[in-house]
Amino acid sequence: MLVSWKWLSRYVDITLAANALTDKMSLSGLNFEGSETVEDDLVIDLEVTSNRGDCLGHIGVAREIAVLTDQSLKAPNVEFQASGPDASESLSVQNEYPEACPQYTARVIRGVKVGTSPEWLQQSLRRVGIGVVNNVVDVTNYVMMECAQPLHAFDLAKVASGSIIVRPAKKDEAITAIDHREYLLPADACVIADADAAIAVAGVMGGASTEVSEATTDLVIEAADFVPLSVRRTARALKLHSPSSFRFERRVDPAGIDWASRRACQLITEIAGGHVAPGVLVTGGPAPDRAPIILRRSQMERLLGITIDANAIAKILRGLGCTEDGTEHWIPPTWRHDLTREVDLIEEVARVHGYDQIPENAPIPVTPSSTRPFDGLTQRVRHLLTASGFTEAMTPSVVTAKLDETVSPWTDREALQTRTPMLEGAKRLRRTLLPSLLQSRAFNWSSASITADLFEIAHVYLPPDDDADGLPSESYHLGIIGGDDFRATKGVVESLCQRIGIHETLGVTRFDCDGFAPGTAVQLQLPDGSTCGIMGLLSTSLCKQFKTPGPIVVAELSLDALQSVANLVPQQRPVSPYPSIKRDLNLVMPETVSWKQLAEIVTHAADSKLAELRYQETYRNAKQDGDGQKRVLFTVELQSKTETLSGADADHVIHDIVSRAGNQLDAKLLS
Repeated sequence: MLVSWKWLSRYVDITLAANALTDKMSLSGLNFEGSETVEDDLVIDLEVTSNRGDCLGHIGVAREIAVLTDQSLKAPNVEFQASGPDASESLSVQNEYPEACPQYTARVIRGVKVGTSPEWLQQSLRRVGIGVVNNVVDVTNYVMMECAQPLHAFDLAKVASGSIIVRPAKKDEAITAIDHREYLLPADACVIADADAAIAVAGVMGGASTEVSEATTDLVIEAADFVPLSVRRTARALKLHSPSSFRFERRVDPAGIDWASRRACQLITEIAGGHVAPGVLVTGGPAPDRAPIILRRSQMERLLGITIDANAIAKILRGLGCTEDGTEHWIPPTWRHDLTREVDLIEEVARVHGYDQIPENAPIPVTPSSTRPFDGLTQRVRHLLTASGFTEAMTPSVVTAKLDETVSPWTDREALQTRTPMLEGAKRLRRTLLPSLLQSRAFNWSSASITADLFEIAHVYLPPDDDADGLPSESYHLGIIGGDDFRATKGVVESLCQRIGIHETLGVTRFDCDGFAPGTAVQLQLPDGSTCGIMGLLSTSLCKQFKTPGPIVVAELSLDALQSVANLVPQQRPVSPYPSIKRDLNLVMPETVSWKQLAEIVTHAADSKLAELRYQETYRNAKQDGDGQKRVLFTVELQSKTETLSGADADHVIHDIVSRAGNQLDAKLLS
């Protein structure tokens, strides 16, 4: 935000030198970026944060200077005489898109003479980087830079049927803007139209068809409030950013719209002649009254560690535009959208009073706190996955219908939807993290040939059961997307479980799901039988759809379910001082036998003597073992905590394992 020193001086008496003032402003939140002398005027570049849209105008900055230097703000006095036929006789306004334009106002000025602006107006604009056009357009830009409210002037004679309509853009509708380039409008863009076509992109730029020229005699002065998200989407979609869109994206003062309109009418009639038609055409109502905020001195002293005089507090808040509403209650001004809580008012007092006035040793009470168990869980998960070569991703919670329908392993019910798209074309709340991670992996590959192994910890939103009284489920999930090695991803999941204190082997059940290769998807189950996750190989068709190289293994775990059985507190385990005995076993068994079944038999047979059970490999040879048979090689490590095991003791345990496997699983030991 470029600010003219001479322009500021019209609203406040500046009593400090430039360096001292910019230092004071930086300490209060308006960071000083630099300055230069332009046409015998000092122009200051200020960094204005996105929550301070009021400081995108000279009056807003002057108000800050007035409060910081104990001066009075001198706002312009707006006066003009209205005459002639009422504005409604020449113009009508209709708002068909109130969700994008809550308030729209229009005034009519007749009999203007468009020409060159006076030198003082041209200098004011040039100094802050605004181009000079003509006296009407220059006034609208001047008022915008004065009070941060964008305005637009239409040539009334070029507005078809004298009708202004605020509406969404039509399908495949285009407009030629005042930069004389044609733009194809997005379907949800808010436009200002006449009876024939769009004549402006709301909040972004006017159209060439109604721009003011030297032949113009009658004007329509637009002043409105456009929703920031709508303006931001349209400006980004069109790659068309302007000083107006910059301010609307950061919100304007709804109570200052009429003031800006009247101020423009005053200056235009003073500079370009003409007279303002009586009346103003308004659609929508003013913003609701701001709710009062309690401000307790005890809370201020607790947070700041110092005591500030009550009169000083009141003076600061009044200077910022707040009004008192009874004892300890303050109503923030309409131009300060960011003041909603008690702590916001405390911060305002602190920054104006001066952070440098708070001693370094101010006694601020500290309350002990601890992290939640869930935070400890996610911290361990992140450490393990990053150490395993995965990169954490952050993807939106809303997805498109096409992306949502690619894979949904948790539910077949329809996804929850937002009433309006939070992102372009995205209305569905995600039912799983996998589609978004797959899209991110594909994007990395297409843009930089990077094979991105990703994980994400975020919410998924599962729709309720068919029961009408059911509520949707919102839970934290961990999504993992890696290479084509199923065993490697399985090893990561097993290591993760061990890292969070789950030492029991997760159960595995096969299941079929669209998006997975047939026979490769499994559900992961906790010891109590409840499902805690899924894992599998994505189908070839899905990988081709996203144009990813090679197969992809994915897994998704419910962190809420894992936390219910996790043991995050380290537990002491006695270490046996006696040597262990390892035996390799090779069993032939039916193909239907799972590793979990075999592991349970080994665990029960060895009981307390089992130190470790390690899977080695699976081998199939139909000629030697017959169809439907497989060989499973695994290692059993035996150890006692009270004595040295003999070879006979180990043989007895191994014999018991083989016997039970034969009886329960129809397994045979290969010699």
